[in-house]
Amino acid sequence: MTSQSDDFESVVKVKREEAIAEFHDDHKGFVKKLQHALHVTPSLVPLIVLVLSIGVFGALLGEKFFSASSMTLVLQQVQLVGIVAAAQSLIILTAGIDLSVGAIMVMSSVVMGQFTFRYGIPVEVSVACGLIVGTALGAVNGWLVAKMKLPPFIVTLGTWQIILAANFLYSANETIRSQDIRDNAPLLQVFGTTFKIGADEAGQGGATLTVGVIFMLVLVAVLAYVLRQTAFGRHIYAVGDDPEAAKLSGVNVDRVLIAVYALTGLICAFAGWALIGRIGSVSPTSGQEANIQSITAVVIGGISLFGGRGSIMGALFGAMIVGVFTLGLRLAGADAQWTYLFIGALIIAAVAVDQWIRKVSA
Repeated sequence: MTSQSDDFESVVKVKREEAIAEFHDDHKGFVKKLQHALHVTPSLVPLIVLVLSIGVFGALLGEKFFSASSMTLVLQQVQLVGIVAAAQSLIILTAGIDLSVGAIMVMSSVVMGQFTFRYGIPVEVSVACGLIVGTALGAVNGWLVAKMKLPPFIVTLGTWQIILAANFLYSANETIRSQDIRDNAPLLQVFGTTFKIGADEAGQGGATLTVGVIFMLVLVAVLAYVLRQTAFGRHIYAVGDDPEAAKLSGVNVDRVLIAVYALTGLICAFAGWALIGRIGSVSPTSGQEANIQSITAVVIGGISLFGGRGSIMGALFGAMIVGVFTLGLRLAGADAQWTYLFIGALIIAAVAVDQWIRKVSA
């Protein structure tokens, strides 16, 4: 009897261990699948956070928050950050960083305004000059990084200060008034033009959008296509993932880096044009926090600071998350400092998730 009892207990013990092992394998399998899914689709996390934040604030505030007007207001508030974040994303995908994006944006807007009003140059030519200046400044950053082999952080920290100083010296800290622009060069304010979608016959209700919002959405869509469907986009990911391996596979790493920084400068110049439309005037003191805000949007958007992984859509979602928290907390009557607290927590959480996801390829 004792022998049979021992055999029975042994069988039960083995079955229990097998069941526990199977449970752990299933659990581990689910975690691995989730980890792999997030690795393949890095914009999934910020999208989930965005949907949840909209749902939470919508449940707490009701129609005051969850309405077409409020949602489009978020888009209007984040249009500048979204455009600059799209530019910043390209740099970070190459494992770099650009602290000068805000300064390039403001400098381009100042050139557009000063060329028009100080020198009497036709506004179309002035805008083109502003776009060229932004592209050239970005190309200088790229040349210093690619050819001189200087760290992107140090390069753009230096050019940020230089461009900022040049901006104030050139403009003499002069602001061109909104009324003057409206009367003499309305093209400079074109990104601020508003139009309604879904309004009734009396023009009430519906969603209010601006040309700047449409430009931001189109820009993100175009860059998403370029990054995923073109050789240039694949080269950007390759350079960010492993520049030495990319060089061995035939990618001209230096040319890619210079092109990316130049394209970033061009996009920031367009952001400068949009800045004039957003605030109505040309001010050398505006947009000073665009560099930090763009990095925040990119990090929350799931783009890896180590380069080579991420989606441009994630940067848009990251900018919108910041906009949703800002508007939601404001409508709830909360202190503005709570916004910084939540955004700071999201930044740390995003970097932690990125490190966890990177273990898939480790």
